[in-house]
Amino acid sequence: MAIEARIRELGSRHQSLEKAIEDEHRRPSGDSLRVHELKRQKLKLKEEIEGLKSPRPN
Repeated sequence: MAIEARIRELGSRHQSLEKAIEDEHRRPSGDSLRVHELKRQKLKLKEEIEGLKSPRPN
């Protein structure tokens, strides 16, 4: 059960990062370095989520 809760938490953070990226793109003078960093964080979360979802050998 703890893994599912962690996956939900990471998914929520992933969605928050997506919203922050979209908001940054909408700004007239959006910061491309910030977008790059947000995307890096988002990818890291996605990789962690996928790692938790994949079956583990016994």
